[in-house]
Amino acid sequence: MALIKSISGIRGTIGGHTGDTLNPLDIVKFTSAYATLIRKTTKVGSNKIVVGRDARISGEMVRNVVCGTLMGMGFDVVDIGLATTPTTEIAVTMEGACGGIILTASHNPRMWNALKLLNEKGEFLNKQEGEEVLRIAEAEDFVYADVDHLGHYRRDDSYDQKHIDLVKGLELVDVEAIRKANFRVALDTVNSVGGVILPKLLAQLGVETVTTLYGEPTGDFQHNPEPLEKNLADIKALMQKGEHDIAFVVDPDVDRLALFCEDGTMYGEEYTLVTVADYILQHTPGNTVSNLSSTRALRDVTRKYGQEYNAAAVGEVNVVTKMKETHAVIGGEGNGGVIYPAAHYGRDALVGIALILTYLAKRGLKTSELRATYPPYQIAKNRIDLTPETDVDAILRKVKELYRNEEVNDIDGVKIDFPDKWVHLRKSNTEPIIRVYSEAATMAEADEIGKKVMDVVYQMTGAEA
Repeated sequence: MALIKSISGIRGTIGGHTGDTLNPLDIVKFTSAYATLIRKTTKVGSNKIVVGRDARISGEMVRNVVCGTLMGMGFDVVDIGLATTPTTEIAVTMEGACGGIILTASHNPRMWNALKLLNEKGEFLNKQEGEEVLRIAEAEDFVYADVDHLGHYRRDDSYDQKHIDLVKGLELVDVEAIRKANFRVALDTVNSVGGVILPKLLAQLGVETVTTLYGEPTGDFQHNPEPLEKNLADIKALMQKGEHDIAFVVDPDVDRLALFCEDGTMYGEEYTLVTVADYILQHTPGNTVSNLSSTRALRDVTRKYGQEYNAAAVGEVNVVTKMKETHAVIGGEGNGGVIYPAAHYGRDALVGIALILTYLAKRGLKTSELRATYPPYQIAKNRIDLTPETDVDAILRKVKELYRNEEVNDIDGVKIDFPDKWVHLRKSNTEPIIRVYSEAATMAEADEIGKKVMDVVYQMTGAEA
């Protein structure tokens, strides 16, 4: 089926032959390589590694293999059970651990699983560290502990509450304002860990009316788990009944957050971060960051408050790096990923929910009315299929030269900023394609400018559109 090894971890479908899928032997090898890296690089005195997992059907099997392997490498395992990605991230620092592994394939379908790798700060490994893990795994350059130095195992189910306490304790989260607003909230937690932690969060924020779709954490996802409008017909239909003020939709590991308005219209995943930033910047002046493929609306909102916006290469680790470089007070990705340093440097849907409810309560607006206060942009997503032999880098260099009179950013592919629109081309890391994202005031305009640049590439390559 599929096994994808990258600097961000290993992911694949369950079952099949060694080397072709995510199976116990490859899980052992990759976990051993990660443990070897941590042993070499950690700066903390701890011998602990945190393990958390989403509710995937394969999660228990993968967890058992990972935990046993870590113990065999001489590490003490802190198993926090069913847990969101951000919960696992904060558990690493709260435990004083030297790393963490999150067992989740994010928005991939039910047959997938993955190992996402964290450093001692509860943040994803950087490129160099990820490459070293791949090298160690390929060379099988690891040594297991002898019988007197095996690691120990401890189960700790307290981190959901610790995560909720962290969120409630944020200075800009106003629990009393949320309680007084009497919000009626709907959830779609796609049969994963969001169904465990989000109802608890809302209850402790004072939200008494909560309707949850697919809240049982069975891992048997009842729809495509990526939180895009085309996959969310049921929550949309629920909201169209007019009985709720807002709906929150998360992916299986709860680091992405999408919203629906009270009338059943989708808020727009790109605008989750924009809304949170609007609220944060009113109280905490500072810079913002998103990746190159995210909406221009964040730049607009940032400049409205006289602050500076910066773009990062695609990927959470790149966004976090740029945020630290520029001392950003808020950042994230246009896929609904909110990174709020006052909480921690990781995408966190719980943080996003608490801040958005606070802002709605303080503004006294309907969800659709708040959405209407932001610049209206639409993003079109296309792709250019090429042959494996095509020199994608050469194509991108030519595109950059062709549009040299426009504002061009080449830190991750080529992004061309026109006065009222933009186009971003970047090569895929896993297949011979160029991803083409474009944004303008309307979807028709966004698609038009994207395809105009795609036509230039087709002319260069002789490929057919």
